[in-house]
Amino acid sequence: MKDAVVLLVEDNPAEQNLARRSFQRGHIDADLRIVSDGEEALDYLFRRGKFANALNSPKPDLILLDLNIPKIDGKQVLKSIKDDKRLAIIPVIVLTTSKKEEDIVRTYELGCNSFLIKPVEVDEFIKTLRELGSYWLKLVVLPPKED
Repeated sequence: MKDAVVLLVEDNPAEQNLARRSFQRGHIDADLRIVSDGEEALDYLFRRGKFANALNSPKPDLILLDLNIPKIDGKQVLKSIKDDKRLAIIPVIVLTTSKKEEDIVRTYELGCNSFLIKPVEVDEFIKTLRELGSYWLKLVVLPPKED
């Protein structure tokens, strides 16, 4: 998919940079938008505050969501997304360090599309994001945008 918008919800600056590098190195043609906490993610998605202008905060085609983020945790962000009719259609990939069975089960109950455990090794992290981007943005047919 050309010009897809991917929203990364990640509070770790190093992992934000790795995500950018992964998309560039993987030649993934996407507009990667990054927010650093759950409150900022919901502001972006619901176009509040600094994200009120639709031109500056286009609706994402795909959301990569960390669970362990400040202000509003990832599970609550996921619930808010899936409870909103306009946002529920957006695929949400949980990308987290958590290996807890309760997190895996709960996020699938809340409607996540995939649950990935972040690799610890930098090269593996980059490879995982590249493959994830390639799959979701080149192979999968995503729902059309309705904005």
